[in-house]
Amino acid sequence: MIDHVGINVSDIEASKRFYEAALAPLGYVKIADFGEAVGFGQPGKPDFWLETRGTPGTTHIAIVSPDRATVHAFHEAALAAGGKDNGAPGPRPQYHETYYGGYVLDPDGHNVEAVCHAPE
Repeated sequence: MIDHVGINVSDIEASKRFYEAALAPLGYVKIADFGEAVGFGQPGKPDFWLETRGTPGTTHIAIVSPDRATVHAFHEAALAAGGKDNGAPGPRPQYHETYYGGYVLDPDGHNVEAVCHAPE
């Protein structure tokens, strides 16, 4: 199951204004704003993110993991398959208190994440 998708943009303020207007008819609102990342979604959970953390044109996709051990297994398997580390598995409390993710870059530079939202 896909948890969220992020796109890298060159101008976060311009993109924020564009998506606030464009997504409003779909019921999407701005839910989170961390400066370098802005999350939109239907009330309750952001699932579409604008990011300035990578090269514009690359994609970030996060896949739900049932537990933290599986986040580690994903990260190890991806590295073994030729992926590049883009963030070791671990807590990311800046997103929320139980957020636990691991990140890799695929062969084309796309950021792929496994994320667990459950407490330890």
